[in-house]
Amino acid sequence: MAKWNIDLGHSAINFQVKHMMVSKVKGVFDSYSADIEATDLADLTTANISFTIDPASINTRSEDRDNHLKAADFFDAEQYPTITFKSTNITKKSGDKYAVTGDLTIKDVTKSVTFDTEFNGKGTNPWGQEVYGFEAETTINREDFGLTWNAALETGGVLVGKDIKVSVELEINPA
Repeated sequence: MAKWNIDLGHSAINFQVKHMMVSKVKGVFDSYSADIEATDLADLTTANISFTIDPASINTRSEDRDNHLKAADFFDAEQYPTITFKSTNITKKSGDKYAVTGDLTIKDVTKSVTFDTEFNGKGTNPWGQEVYGFEAETTINREDFGLTWNAALETGGVLVGKDIKVSVELEINPA
């Protein structure tokens, strides 16, 4: 199996959640790493994938909100300094589409999640290095991972939605 690196300048881990039942807050994690091994990335079923994310690197373009998300009400980044994902099963759905299932751990709570993943193709960068592109998406219930803080709205509903849409965009090259 070959090892692969993420090109951090051409990759992202994004999320979005409903805010006040009417809009969406979007954000990214600025600091993360991955261990990816695969015989052939054009056939993702040959891969072993794991990610480590620093929750203190959360960025929603609002310092006050980011500080709240890092605190004990949400990620408690000081006590739980990593979010991890480790693939347990990768199956081909059709064409370039895969189901990447694995164990997601947030605040010491581990749940199985499946990312709908698409191989976007491969190319050669200007330095002659082969690169591969992928997109992956899943939705998790944040309360399943102990992220339960919320506030009731005077008009009904809640401040923060339960469902978090997570999307990952990756450009990968040989290690």
